[in-house]
Amino acid sequence: MHRLSEKDREIIKKILDVKGYDPDTFDPELLNKLEKSEEYRSLLYQNGGDILLSEKFTMLKEFIQHGNVTVYEHCVHVALCAIKLNRKLGINARERELIRGALLHDYFLYDWHNADAPGNIHPKLHGFYHPGIALKNATRDFTLSEREKDIIRKHMWPLTINPPRCREAWVVCLADKYSSTLETLKLRKGKIRVNYA
Repeated sequence: MHRLSEKDREIIKKILDVKGYDPDTFDPELLNKLEKSEEYRSLLYQNGGDILLSEKFTMLKEFIQHGNVTVYEHCVHVALCAIKLNRKLGINARERELIRGALLHDYFLYDWHNADAPGNIHPKLHGFYHPGIALKNATRDFTLSEREKDIIRKHMWPLTINPPRCREAWVVCLADKYSSTLETLKLRKGKIRVNYA
Protein backbone atom coordinates (compact mmCIF):
# COMPACT_ATOMS: atom_id res chain seq x y z
CA MET A 1 0.00 0.00 0.00
CA HIS A 2 1.01 3.64 -0.29
CA ARG A 3 1.94 6.20 2.35
CA LEU A 4 -0.87 8.31 3.77
CA SER A 5 -1.40 11.66 2.07
CA GLU A 6 -1.70 14.88 4.04
CA LYS A 7 -5.47 14.88 3.36
CA ASP A 8 -5.71 11.32 4.72
CA ARG A 9 -3.84 12.39 7.87
CA GLU A 10 -6.25 15.30 8.39
CA ILE A 11 -9.23 12.97 7.98
CA ILE A 12 -7.79 10.49 10.49
CA LYS A 13 -7.28 13.29 13.02
CA LYS A 14 -10.88 14.36 12.46
CA ILE A 15 -12.16 10.79 13.01
CA LEU A 16 -10.13 10.23 16.17
CA ASP A 17 -11.05 13.59 17.76
CA VAL A 18 -14.03 12.45 19.86
CA LYS A 19 -14.35 15.24 22.43
CA GLY A 20 -17.43 15.73 24.55
CA TYR A 21 -18.24 12.03 24.96
CA ASP A 22 -20.76 11.59 27.78
CA PRO A 23 -21.83 7.98 28.48
CA ASP A 24 -25.11 9.13 30.07
CA THR A 25 -26.28 10.96 26.94
CA PHE A 26 -24.68 8.59 24.42
CA ASP A 27 -27.58 7.11 22.44
CA PRO A 28 -27.25 3.37 21.84
CA GLU A 29 -30.51 3.48 19.89
CA LEU A 30 -28.49 4.77 16.93
CA LEU A 31 -27.98 1.15 15.88
CA ASN A 32 -31.73 0.59 15.66
CA LYS A 33 -32.14 3.75 13.59
CA LEU A 34 -29.36 2.69 11.21
CA GLU A 35 -30.84 -0.82 10.86
CA LYS A 36 -34.22 0.67 9.90
CA SER A 37 -32.77 3.00 7.25
CA GLU A 38 -33.87 1.74 3.83
CA GLU A 39 -31.06 3.72 2.19
CA TYR A 40 -28.36 2.10 4.33
CA ARG A 41 -29.84 -1.41 4.01
CA SER A 42 -29.95 -0.93 0.25
CA LEU A 43 -26.27 0.09 0.26
CA LEU A 44 -25.37 -3.03 2.28
CA TYR A 45 -27.02 -5.35 -0.25
CA GLN A 46 -25.86 -3.38 -3.28
CA ASN A 47 -22.21 -3.61 -2.20
CA GLY A 48 -22.15 -6.73 -0.02
CA GLY A 49 -25.17 -8.80 -1.00
CA ASP A 50 -23.00 -11.74 -2.06
CA ILE A 51 -21.41 -11.72 1.40
CA LEU A 52 -24.65 -11.27 3.36
CA LEU A 53 -26.38 -14.08 1.48
CA SER A 54 -23.48 -16.55 1.51
CA GLU A 55 -23.95 -19.72 3.53
CA LYS A 56 -20.63 -19.28 5.38
CA PHE A 57 -21.35 -15.66 6.38
CA THR A 58 -24.78 -16.59 7.76
CA MET A 59 -22.93 -19.00 10.11
CA LEU A 60 -21.96 -15.85 12.06
CA LYS A 61 -25.54 -15.81 13.37
CA GLU A 62 -24.59 -18.83 15.52
CA PHE A 63 -21.87 -16.99 17.47
CA ILE A 64 -22.32 -14.34 20.17
CA GLN A 65 -20.21 -11.17 20.04
CA HIS A 66 -21.47 -8.87 22.87
CA GLY A 67 -24.35 -9.70 25.21
CA ASN A 68 -26.92 -11.29 22.92
CA VAL A 69 -25.65 -9.52 19.79
CA THR A 70 -24.41 -12.11 17.29
CA VAL A 71 -21.22 -11.72 15.29
CA TYR A 72 -23.44 -11.40 12.19
CA GLU A 73 -25.39 -8.50 13.73
CA HIS A 74 -22.18 -6.89 14.96
CA CYS A 75 -20.62 -7.01 11.47
CA VAL A 76 -23.76 -5.42 10.01
CA HIS A 77 -23.70 -2.75 12.75
CA VAL A 78 -20.06 -1.95 11.96
CA ALA A 79 -20.84 -1.64 8.25
CA LEU A 80 -23.79 0.68 9.00
CA CYS A 81 -21.71 2.82 11.40
CA ALA A 82 -18.89 2.98 8.84
CA ILE A 83 -21.28 4.30 6.19
CA LYS A 84 -22.62 6.88 8.65
CA LEU A 85 -19.15 8.03 9.75
CA ASN A 86 -17.90 8.19 6.18
CA ARG A 87 -20.79 10.38 5.09
CA LYS A 88 -21.17 12.50 8.23
CA LEU A 89 -17.47 13.37 8.40
CA GLY A 90 -17.06 13.77 4.63
CA ILE A 91 -14.20 11.27 4.49
CA ASN A 92 -14.91 10.14 0.92
CA ALA A 93 -13.79 6.56 1.53
CA ARG A 94 -14.62 4.06 -1.20
CA GLU A 95 -18.03 2.91 -0.04
CA ARG A 96 -18.01 -0.52 -1.70
CA GLU A 97 -14.69 -1.52 -0.13
CA LEU A 98 -15.66 0.11 3.17
CA ILE A 99 -18.85 -1.96 3.40
CA ARG A 100 -17.31 -5.24 2.26
CA GLY A 101 -14.34 -4.93 4.62
CA ALA A 102 -16.63 -3.99 7.50
CA LEU A 103 -18.89 -6.98 6.89
CA LEU A 104 -15.89 -9.35 6.87
CA HIS A 105 -13.82 -7.79 9.66
CA ASP A 106 -14.87 -10.45 12.21
CA TYR A 107 -15.23 -13.39 9.82
CA PHE A 108 -13.35 -15.75 12.16
CA LEU A 109 -16.13 -18.41 12.20
CA TYR A 110 -15.88 -19.74 15.78
CA ASP A 111 -17.28 -19.02 19.25
CA TRP A 112 -14.55 -16.88 20.79
CA HIS A 113 -16.10 -17.33 24.26
CA ASN A 114 -15.39 -21.08 24.09
CA ALA A 115 -11.69 -21.92 24.49
CA ASP A 116 -12.27 -25.38 23.01
CA ALA A 117 -14.17 -24.19 19.92
CA PRO A 118 -12.69 -25.44 16.64
CA GLY A 119 -10.72 -22.58 15.09
CA ASN A 120 -10.15 -20.77 18.39
CA ILE A 121 -6.39 -21.36 18.33
CA HIS A 122 -5.50 -18.55 20.75
CA PRO A 123 -8.45 -18.39 23.19
CA LYS A 124 -6.85 -15.97 25.67
CA LEU A 125 -5.49 -13.77 22.88
CA HIS A 126 -8.53 -13.65 20.59
CA GLY A 127 -8.33 -9.84 20.26
CA PHE A 128 -4.81 -10.05 18.88
CA TYR A 129 -5.20 -13.03 16.57
CA HIS A 130 -8.73 -12.99 15.15
CA PRO A 131 -8.04 -10.34 12.45
CA GLY A 132 -5.54 -12.71 10.81
CA ILE A 133 -7.95 -15.64 11.09
CA ALA A 134 -10.80 -13.53 9.66
CA LEU A 135 -8.57 -12.41 6.77
CA LYS A 136 -7.55 -16.00 6.00
CA ASN A 137 -11.21 -17.10 5.94
CA ALA A 138 -12.34 -14.09 3.91
CA THR A 139 -9.64 -14.51 1.24
CA ARG A 140 -10.57 -18.19 0.98
CA ASP A 141 -14.29 -17.45 0.49
CA PHE A 142 -14.37 -14.08 -1.32
CA THR A 143 -12.34 -12.05 -3.79
CA LEU A 144 -10.90 -9.10 -1.85
CA SER A 145 -9.19 -5.87 -2.85
CA GLU A 146 -6.05 -4.73 -1.03
CA ARG A 147 -8.10 -2.12 0.85
CA GLU A 148 -10.58 -4.75 2.01
CA LYS A 149 -7.70 -6.91 3.22
CA ASP A 150 -6.22 -3.92 5.09
CA ILE A 151 -9.59 -3.27 6.74
CA ILE A 152 -9.85 -6.84 8.04
CA ARG A 153 -6.18 -7.14 9.05
CA LYS A 154 -6.01 -3.79 10.90
CA HIS A 155 -9.47 -3.29 12.44
CA MET A 156 -8.16 -4.09 15.95
CA TRP A 157 -5.48 -1.39 15.92
CA PRO A 158 -3.80 -0.55 18.30
CA LEU A 159 -3.88 -4.20 19.47
CA THR A 160 -2.50 -5.09 16.07
CA ILE A 161 0.87 -3.40 15.83
CA ASN A 162 0.63 -1.92 12.34
CA PRO A 163 -1.89 0.89 11.88
CA PRO A 164 -4.38 0.96 9.00
CA ARG A 165 -2.95 2.11 5.64
CA CYS A 166 -6.08 3.47 3.95
CA ARG A 167 -9.06 5.66 4.85
CA GLU A 168 -11.46 2.76 4.65
CA ALA A 169 -9.51 0.79 7.26
CA TRP A 170 -9.36 3.80 9.59
CA VAL A 171 -13.11 4.30 9.32
CA VAL A 172 -13.87 0.62 10.01
CA CYS A 173 -11.40 0.58 12.90
CA LEU A 174 -13.35 3.44 14.48
CA ALA A 175 -16.76 2.08 13.46
CA ASP A 176 -15.92 -1.25 15.14
CA LYS A 177 -15.08 0.45 18.43
CA TYR A 178 -18.10 2.76 18.13
CA SER A 179 -20.48 -0.10 17.36
CA SER A 180 -19.05 -2.23 20.19
CA THR A 181 -19.58 0.70 22.55
CA LEU A 182 -23.18 1.10 21.41
CA GLU A 183 -23.83 -2.64 21.83
CA THR A 184 -22.26 -2.59 25.31
CA LEU A 185 -24.21 0.52 26.35
CA LYS A 186 -27.44 -1.10 25.21
CA LEU A 187 -26.51 -3.93 27.58
CA ARG A 188 -25.77 -1.57 30.46
CA LYS A 189 -28.89 0.51 29.93
CA GLY A 190 -31.03 -2.61 29.96
CA LYS A 191 -31.84 -2.49 26.27
CA ILE A 192 -30.42 -5.97 25.85
CA ARG A 193 -31.84 -8.40 28.39
CA VAL A 194 -29.41 -11.29 28.31
CA ASN A 195 -25.66 -11.07 28.75
CA TYR A 196 -23.87 -14.20 27.52
CA ALA A 197 -20.38 -12.74 27.91
